[in-house]
Amino acid sequence: MMDDQVIRSLIKWPNVPDCFGWLALDRRGQWRMRDEFTQQNKLPGQVIRHIALNEFIARNYGCDELGRYFFQNGPQRVFISLDATPWIIRITPSKLGSNLINQCNQTMEPTAALSDEKGNIYIVGNTDQIIYGSNSDASSQFTKVTSQTIALLHDHDLDLFSELAKLREEACSFGGSWSWQGKQLPLDPIYSEELASHFNFISNPQSCNL
Repeated sequence: MMDDQVIRSLIKWPNVPDCFGWLALDRRGQWRMRDEFTQQNKLPGQVIRHIALNEFIARNYGCDELGRYFFQNGPQRVFISLDATPWIIRITPSKLGSNLINQCNQTMEPTAALSDEKGNIYIVGNTDQIIYGSNSDASSQFTKVTSQTIALLHDHDLDLFSELAKLREEACSFGGSWSWQGKQLPLDPIYSEELASHFNFISNPQSCNL
């Protein structure tokens, strides 16, 4: 759930304008600041290195009913430009085997994987998400739910994933199956341009009324 200080600031300052274009999530799960020059010249922006700030963003990361992902920075909602998907996932060793951990340090329970025409691997699965609803009461606007979503697999883990997979060639990519914690899960092809509509997220949010 959102930090208590965030909820208190929303109650105190309920009408702070939303912010667009100034924060991005890149393909390696890094948050990037994008000033006016960066936006105008379509540059990736500066990676945020500050540990406490990264943790603050991760704790207060959510999405609205339209599929726009944002960072709730106190009373201001900072909508995030997504280079790929709302989540970036790593295969992380643990004492019991391996876990799938996203950029907000949450585990993901996979149900399938997808492969696109560019060779990217995406994990489909369930994770906790904070959903914003347009209620009048700030304290009840955010709901934490476990729901299905999509995560791009970090490119450093592609070789490890290939060791788990049994592949067959498809029209646009590869299909087959992959092994995860004793289960065989499907691996299906998808076109990258279909991801946003299929999994209900907006890569470049714009201002609009809910």
